[in-house]
Amino acid sequence: MSRPIRATINTTALSHNLRTITALAPAAKVWSVVKANAYGHGLARCYQALASTDGYALLNYEEAILLREAGVAQPILLLEGFFKPNDLALIEAYQLTVAVHSDWQLRALADYPAKKPIAVYLKINNGMNRLGFSPDKVRTVWQTLKTLPAVGDITLMSHFARADEGPAFIREPLQRLEQATATLQAPRCYANSAASLWYPETHHQWIRPGVVLYGASPTGCAIDIEPFDLRPVMTLSSEIIAIQQVAAGEGIGYGHRYTTTTAQRIGIIACGYADGYPRHAPSGTPVWVAGKRCKTVGTVSMDMLMVDLTDCPDATIGSVVELWGAQLPVDTIAQAAGTVGYELLTSVTQRVPFTVIS
Repeated sequence: MSRPIRATINTTALSHNLRTITALAPAAKVWSVVKANAYGHGLARCYQALASTDGYALLNYEEAILLREAGVAQPILLLEGFFKPNDLALIEAYQLTVAVHSDWQLRALADYPAKKPIAVYLKINNGMNRLGFSPDKVRTVWQTLKTLPAVGDITLMSHFARADEGPAFIREPLQRLEQATATLQAPRCYANSAASLWYPETHHQWIRPGVVLYGASPTGCAIDIEPFDLRPVMTLSSEIIAIQQVAAGEGIGYGHRYTTTTAQRIGIIACGYADGYPRHAPSGTPVWVAGKRCKTVGTVSMDMLMVDLTDCPDATIGSVVELWGAQLPVDTIAQAAGTVGYELLTSVTQRVPFTVIS
C-alpha cells in the first residue's frame, strides 16, 4: 500500500464555484484562470469542469497547447504575453489571445507576417508596476495596434494591486483607468478575483477569477468568502501512522522547538514539507483529526509532522487527517503559517497522489 497522503480534487465543487462567480457578473464573460497548473490542482484534471467558461487564461504555451489538443475551442489568453518574437507563429497556429505589455512586443507584431490576425489584450499598468503601459501612453499604443495587420480584436486589460483591501483601493485606480481609456471603443477586462466578488463596477465585458474558482479567498481570510458559498476544490489528507506517549518536559521534533509542559499524546502524520506542507508552520497550526480540530507541535519534518492528540481520545493509528479542505480552509492553514492559500495550493509536490471525485 502506498503512503496514505493524498490530494483529492472535487470537480463538482469547481463547476459550482464557476457558476457562482458567473452569476455575480451576468453581463460579463468569464476568463477562468488556470495558470500554475490550475493553481496546483492539475489543469488536465480540471479543465472539463470549467467547460461552461467563456475562456481560459494561463501563462505557459505548453498548457495552452494541452487545452487546444484536448479539443478546447474557447479563447485562451496568455496573461504574460509572448516572450520572443518567434513565439508569434505558435500563437497564430493555436489561435491564442495574447497580452501586449511592452514596446518590443509592438515592434515584433509590426514585423510579423500574420496570415490571420491575432487577438490582443493591451495591458495597462495601473499601479501594480509589473507589466503594462502607463495610462498616459495607452491611447498612443492603441492607435499603433490599430494600424498593424497582424493585430485583430483589441481588449483593454488591467489589474488591481489592492482589490482585496477594500473599496477605497478600487475607486482611484478605476477612475484612472476610465480617464485613460475614455475615448477608446473597446471591451474591458479589469476584474481579478477580489474585484469579481465585491466590485461590480469593475466587471465591464470580461472578468478574470482565479483563486476563488478553487474555493480559496483572495484576501487570505476564509471568512471573507463565506457569504458566496464557494467550495474548496482540493482536500489534502493523510493518516496517523504512529502515536507517542510523551512525558512532561520532553522535546518534540527537530531542534526541540516544542517542549511538553504536561504529559501529552502525540500523533505522527505522514505529511511533511517534501509533500508541500509549509515547513514554517508553527506549533498550534490546526489539523482536523477524527472529526476534531487539533494542533501541530514541533517543527514540520520532510516527511512527517506531529499533532497533539491529548484531547482527541478517539484518534488512533489509521485515523484520517485533513490538512486542509472542507473542515479546514486552506486560507486558515496559510494564515497560521504566515503565507497565503495560493502558495499552499501550488506547492503540493509530485510525490503526492491525486484523486479526482465528482
